[in-house]
Amino acid sequence: MPVDHEERRKQIAEALLRIADTEGLQSASMRAVAAEAGVSLRLVQYYFTTKQALLLDALARLGTQLQARMDRFVRAAGTPPTPRSTVTAILTSILPTDAESRRITRTYAAYYTLVLGDPALEKQATAQPDLLEGFLARQIGAAQEAGEVAPERDPVMTAAGLLAMVNGLGSSVLSGQRTGDSALAVLSHHLDELFRGPR
Repeated sequence: MPVDHEERRKQIAEALLRIADTEGLQSASMRAVAAEAGVSLRLVQYYFTTKQALLLDALARLGTQLQARMDRFVRAAGTPPTPRSTVTAILTSILPTDAESRRITRTYAAYYTLVLGDPALEKQATAQPDLLEGFLARQIGAAQEAGEVAPERDPVMTAAGLLAMVNGLGSSVLSGQRTGDSALAVLSHHLDELFRGPR
């Protein structure tokens, strides 16, 4: 039976993501990843010649997992989607309120700790948040055109502020400062303020 190389790469990258979630990336040596994946160190080195290549591949897969989660939340918010339902669904999906989102948030936190001082990782780690900010800004702009958001609000600054708030709320949930429900209540409060239309 021929080897499915993409399946092998996925198996190894997901082993690294599991280590990042539970122990942090400082524990993710190539040997530890091989043990977690149940393969030889030589096989890990065959598919990923450097640890950075493995880190970048796994980070891209983590981004795909988050994107799939956001897409599910947007679809569940109803059709046709509105700017408010889309913004609400995306920001809600990011908050660590269940096992999947807690894993994703913890793993991203492990990457952010690691990227300091690594330009290649930093560039990839900030690519998805930059795209997400831009998308949210466009949704807020569309809501302004529909009269649902005050015209004086700056969509770009508002999107950046919302994402920063959700990241902060996520940290407070993971640290035990507040529950997922209370974080959702804070988010809902700010979205109600944003989407109440012109004063």
